[in-house]
Amino acid sequence: MPLESVGPLCFGMRLSEVAAALPGMTELRRFRASPWWETLGVEFGTGLEEPAVYTYFIDGRLFCVAVDAVRGPQVLLWGRELTACVPDDVEQFLGHAHDCGVVSVSYGPRGNPGVNGLGLVVRVQETVRGLATRPVMVGPAGADRCTDDSESVIPECEWVGRLWPYCGTESWPSPGEKTNWGDWEPPF
Repeated sequence: MPLESVGPLCFGMRLSEVAAALPGMTELRRFRASPWWETLGVEFGTGLEEPAVYTYFIDGRLFCVAVDAVRGPQVLLWGRELTACVPDDVEQFLGHAHDCGVVSVSYGPRGNPGVNGLGLVVRVQETVRGLATRPVMVGPAGADRCTDDSESVIPECEWVGRLWPYCGTESWPSPGEKTNWGDWEPPF
């Protein structure tokens, strides 16, 4: 349910509630998800060192969920799979919904398509079979500008890495690029 939940995870839950809502998954690690805000990131997975779901908390409340393209559960939007898909296929699906007036698709500075009205951004992730989609979802408080990575509430660690195909460069930051993150390092 866009802006309300991602499967059993409801935006606004506390960490203990999130852990209880993910039976069969265990907490793998906690990390600082952003260089500028006190954002707690927590990885959950089904095996040792195999993250499937990334959850993000501000003031102890869930506000963002990302799903791993390799080990994550399937996320559906109107019956269409969004996890581990060919990026062009998901982009075409969103473009069709845009052309039909169902949603308003926008693109952030790093080329990621998304729908602010649904709190959805589609990222890509390198896999052994090539690029695959990684859905990132936020609750209502962060949905209005979720596709704009410079103003979004989505943690910085979710923007780092492989960019959407055809963006002009393969990754952000580029190898060797100097950042202004101070002592913060992306956790993955």
